[in-house]
Amino acid sequence: MVSRSYSNLLDLASGDSWTFSREKKRLPRVATVAGVLSELDDDNNNSVSSDAPSSISPERMIIVGNQLPLRVHRSSDGSGDWNFSWDEDSLLLQLKDGLGEDVEVIYVGCLKEQIEMSKQDDVSQTLLENFKCVPAFIPPELFSKFYHGFCKQHLWPLFHYMLPLSPDLGGRFDRSLWQAYLSVNKIFADKVMEVISPDDDFVWVHDYHLMVLPTFLRKRFNRVKLGYFLHSPFPSSEIYRTLPVRDELLRALLNSDLIGFHTFDYARHFLSCCSRMLGISYQSKRGYIGLEYYGRTVSIKILPVGIHSGQIQSVLNLPETQAKVAELRDQFKDKSVMLGVDDMDIFKGISLKLLAMEHWLLNHREKRGKVVLVQIANPARGRGRDVQEVQSETHATVRRINEAFGLPGYKPVVLIDRPLQFYERIAYYVIAESCLVTAVRDGMNLIPYEYIICRQGNEKLDEILGLDPSAAKDSMLVVSEFIGCSPSLSGAIRVNPWNIEAVSEAMESALSVSTAEKQLRHEKHYRYVSTHDVAYWARSFLQDLERACRDHVRRRCWGIGFGLGFRVIALDPSFRKLSIEHIVSAYKRTKNRAILLDYDGTMMIPDSLSTTANAEAVAVMNNLGRDTNNVVYLVSGKDRKTLTSWFSSCERLGIAAEHGYFVRPNQDAEWETCVPVPDFDWMQIAEPVMKLYTETTDGSAIETKESALVWNYQYADPDFGSCQAKELLDHLESVLANEPVSVKSGQFIVEVKPQGVNKGLVAERLLAARQHNDMLPDFVLCIGDDRSDEDMFEVIMNARTGPSLSPVAEVFACTVGQKPSKAKYYLDDTSEILRMLQGLAEVSEQAACASQASQRPVIDRE
Repeated sequence: MVSRSYSNLLDLASGDSWTFSREKKRLPRVATVAGVLSELDDDNNNSVSSDAPSSISPERMIIVGNQLPLRVHRSSDGSGDWNFSWDEDSLLLQLKDGLGEDVEVIYVGCLKEQIEMSKQDDVSQTLLENFKCVPAFIPPELFSKFYHGFCKQHLWPLFHYMLPLSPDLGGRFDRSLWQAYLSVNKIFADKVMEVISPDDDFVWVHDYHLMVLPTFLRKRFNRVKLGYFLHSPFPSSEIYRTLPVRDELLRALLNSDLIGFHTFDYARHFLSCCSRMLGISYQSKRGYIGLEYYGRTVSIKILPVGIHSGQIQSVLNLPETQAKVAELRDQFKDKSVMLGVDDMDIFKGISLKLLAMEHWLLNHREKRGKVVLVQIANPARGRGRDVQEVQSETHATVRRINEAFGLPGYKPVVLIDRPLQFYERIAYYVIAESCLVTAVRDGMNLIPYEYIICRQGNEKLDEILGLDPSAAKDSMLVVSEFIGCSPSLSGAIRVNPWNIEAVSEAMESALSVSTAEKQLRHEKHYRYVSTHDVAYWARSFLQDLERACRDHVRRRCWGIGFGLGFRVIALDPSFRKLSIEHIVSAYKRTKNRAILLDYDGTMMIPDSLSTTANAEAVAVMNNLGRDTNNVVYLVSGKDRKTLTSWFSSCERLGIAAEHGYFVRPNQDAEWETCVPVPDFDWMQIAEPVMKLYTETTDGSAIETKESALVWNYQYADPDFGSCQAKELLDHLESVLANEPVSVKSGQFIVEVKPQGVNKGLVAERLLAARQHNDMLPDFVLCIGDDRSDEDMFEVIMNARTGPSLSPVAEVFACTVGQKPSKAKYYLDDTSEILRMLQGLAEVSEQAACASQASQRPVIDRE
């Protein structure tokens, strides 16, 4: 059976959870008590597989969203029962068209109505059997804190670039709302666990309501195939970093395999946040962007969502739509209609649009009576004082404009703030000559896409409007540059909605542009919108998710960390933690040992500002060096002067300085060079280039060594430093193209050094010397922590099958921390490394004491 495990979060009370097998018919209801999270620990590890049957042939996609794609209403027979039907307007339902007929889709989400506790079991069963939907029942008080509290009061404003500068603007961070957010996400995780077969199913999580859900699912099923798509903007790091739980949300998203965004700007902001707050950089390879996160590659997807054009076409064919179009044709006869369709909230820019219309009317009085702005204001999805203020301001502005510029039988602005049927909205699209979408910030906004499809029309609508069916269709769009769909609509007039005069000029341009120009722009937009529909978007996301999860089965996974700091390590199956007992046992039974030790990050804590050697490390290496069975080398990137000073007490310690360029087998020997370098004239070329970048990059510095130059930007701005490092790398490669050097980038550094110099040379030199002396090592230990140490690991691992080691040699290549490496072992940190070396040193001391005791003369007392 599967172990039942969730993160130890907030130390809240535990509850029960269970896994739903596909054969089960009855769905017990998971308890959804307000504020309670299930917290159970695994017995031994977190890498689990499902006990659900895996013989089902079709792929399954579990789609998780805040709301199920269902319409809910009471039965009309007075029984109090609930009736359900598909919500054709739901994006989650529409995306099924892109997944293929062989993909079974299961939905997990909330219902739009509150279901009585006594009927929740029956409703769950009905929805599972008839709609393949699993409802998450959230108590009203908890849901209010979750949705209207944390989601709408904290995340939604912040993601739309609104800082909580006062209680009225966004509101102060409320820890109780955050706990409610976690609780609801945990309930959603429980519901997914009821139906998931983790070895087979894909899970696709949607939007900011469920940002921590990936952590709960990854904690339970380490190899879950998990995608996440954010439908809102993602703010710049300067905005996002104000969120008190910023790291928790970032790490939760990184527990996904694929993270999707509408635009490159949103993805860029997310990547910048990961770099600045978590120190995680990204790479682009063959067109795919990915972040390496504890051995897992988290892929980034950039693709704007589309619309379901087939659904709109079917609505265009309805008699109701055609009747409404005829009605609107007569209502706005001989008038040009500009259309705005927006939610009634502070980010849709309705008031700015109205001010632009007022400005246009002031400057084009001759067109009064000929142009109408129809503003459809959909009900706000949030609630609060800001919504009331937007409503009041909108009504006041409309009233002022109509009083100032209206004529008998003519209102320049028609405000529609009642809920409209979809066909009614479609009819307005059909008769509007231009559409104005001037939101100050919006994740995507599909209004322009819907408008383009509707303007294409059909033969019946052409007949109603008196258009030639064979003539090319036309449309005009004025869109804000701050909405997600703007980059996709290259034929639209893009505006800054805050610039009232510019929006007014755009309105005039949309009205006065030639018909031929309108037709060209429409054709371009229609071609894009009709081919990049919601099915294309869903199909593309699934393909990338499959690619991102392709190597799951061959990776060894286990979880570490607590709460929202939980993450999964994914590494090669042969990679494992070094057992101190095992290496000590091997050390005892061997007599010819070779030991190679990195210093920075291995024997000393990374990024330490200490200017002296670690006393414990010096003592350990001294003890290991005294053992005549050992050859011990310290391999470091530091210069030989520093290393000579630090380890002056270690007489038999071999030292390799500057990544192996300088080598000294013991304190009495002279320094040698591993690679002959005729001259260092290239430094005169490289150093001025580095100085230029140092002067222009605050926080950077040059480290000058005898054999190398290193540009370090550890204390510079992460984004700017990384950008400068890439530019410096290209610059140096260009000016040093004919020099015998290599230019490489590393963790916060760009380094220039002679070709062929690396730590692997030290390992080769040591093994070759032992072979020459006919003393083949039967024990090899190599420890390091970063990329430069991988060369040593590679040499000693390859030597296992060569003549330079004893046929029975015990080889231990060990890296610091659980991460991808050519080493086969790891220890967690510097303290564990020192503890293990101390254990080896004690064996040598005991052996030395035993040898001395056996050599003492025996006195006969008789």
